[in-house]
Amino acid sequence: MAVRHYTLDFNLSTAVDPASTVSGLLSIFHEQELTETIHDTDGHGYLATFVGKNGRFVVLRVHSQGLVTVDLQFYEDDDIAQLDNLLNALENKLKVLLNGNITRIKKLPALLRGAKVDRYWPTADGRLIEYDIDKVVYEEDSEYQNIKILHSQQYGNILVLDGDVNLAESDSAYTQAITGSGKENYAGKEVLILGGGDGGILAELVKQKPKMITMVEIDQKVIDGCKKYMRKTCGDILDNLKGDCYQILVQDCVPLLKKYVQEGRTFDYVINDLTAIPISTSPEEDSTWEFLRLILDLSIKVLHPSGKYFTQGNSANLTEALNLFEERLGRLSCPVDFRKEVVCVPSYLEQWVFYTAWKK
Repeated sequence: MAVRHYTLDFNLSTAVDPASTVSGLLSIFHEQELTETIHDTDGHGYLATFVGKNGRFVVLRVHSQGLVTVDLQFYEDDDIAQLDNLLNALENKLKVLLNGNITRIKKLPALLRGAKVDRYWPTADGRLIEYDIDKVVYEEDSEYQNIKILHSQQYGNILVLDGDVNLAESDSAYTQAITGSGKENYAGKEVLILGGGDGGILAELVKQKPKMITMVEIDQKVIDGCKKYMRKTCGDILDNLKGDCYQILVQDCVPLLKKYVQEGRTFDYVINDLTAIPISTSPEEDSTWEFLRLILDLSIKVLHPSGKYFTQGNSANLTEALNLFEERLGRLSCPVDFRKEVVCVPSYLEQWVFYTAWKK
């Protein structure tokens, strides 16, 4: 079961008399067999709810500050043409009743709530995005996270981890940015990828004939889903855990990094594709920031003196979090310089920041 939620807003230059406005609308509601209930607002304008057949529900509010809002909720299988007629009739009647007093009219597309396929995902900076998702092609709960792969008509299949949009088949810009935007020569080099379970980075870098790529991904179920449903991103690279110039280790990267540090092993490139910078700088995010600091410190320690470290940041709008990350870069046990690049990743629908760091 799902509910369609329509909204219609009228911004007014001056407040209006609720009684005269509402009385002019009642005939429209009655024609749809909607019965009203008036609620006490304690002097804050007018509020009425209307209930009708098939579970139809309408909220009409005339605010005392010069705003009229109408909310309509109907079940998904209701007569959409009839509902559109109701909404249009309300809009046209209000235009007549409020003639000369309207500064703006806003009618948004219906919000589909409770649908089997979730189309709504927030951006990192808190804006709501409606994707053109039409089906769930893969969903599993691993011991680490919830994994979904959703199909979008525009972006192809999209990997979503714990409700966070990670990568779509359209997002080659992400892969290019986190590997140096085509400015690096990986031929004959040792490369370490942290995370990257979608296989996009690995598939791109093996084309450049590196000496060896070691990819460390903790979640086998991410690999399983992506090798079947993200083929436009990973090709066939995830079909085998070992190849001529790569190996995929399914394990926690932290103990492995510590082992590499003890052994003195180094890499020409370290690519951190584990997680974005936390969006919050509040104490509740301290554990995530501590994990990020640990990965940063260990990654720089296994970086060859002339090597480079690549990672994603977060939304370009999250300046406070990005500034905090840059401060952390300045406090590592091994001093580093860095630069950043802002890239448009198609399915993110926001500008995304990537970092390159190297030892001083």
